[in-house]
Amino acid sequence: MKKYLLPSIRITLVFTVILCVLYPLFISFAAKLSKGQGNGEKLELNGKVVGYKQLGQSFTKPQYFWGRPSAVNYNATGSGGSNKGPNNADYLKEVNNRIDTLLKYHNGLQKSDIPVELITASGSGLDPNISVEGAKVQAKRIAQYRQIPLSKVMKLIDLQTEQPLLGLFGPSKINVLSLNIALDQLND
Repeated sequence: MKKYLLPSIRITLVFTVILCVLYPLFISFAAKLSKGQGNGEKLELNGKVVGYKQLGQSFTKPQYFWGRPSAVNYNATGSGGSNKGPNNADYLKEVNNRIDTLLKYHNGLQKSDIPVELITASGSGLDPNISVEGAKVQAKRIAQYRQIPLSKVMKLIDLQTEQPLLGLFGPSKINVLSLNIALDQLND
């Protein structure tokens, strides 16, 4: 038993130091090199912090782009999905309500043209991004409510589009908060 006990204690101590001390220190150091120094990337409008780039927010006014719905009401302390399956009656009712809202505010929009991320919540409930298609579907509404040319809104969408990492990894996307800040700056 002594033959196995001492090496087990030694390896436990070594891994405790590596995983509980060195690894957290390394991650903390790496975070300090990122855009927000490990405290999140804050976005500002007129010198005032209005949110964090990587956390979705609720936008419900028709003059703003709407982001992905949230199963946790955008609560960052309790992120998560709804865990309701596609056959769950409550879930289907929520999705249908979201579809009805989109159709109400977007004249001429067909149900089949609605991008899925505008009616379904993400796994975390905090997704800050939508697809380019999700933004373009809303462009006409934004132009109408803000009384600006549609071409100006479409150009703004193009300017705010983030390309995939190295042009390969992931889809093109748009950060909703950044897009709405840029939209507000158009009117200033």
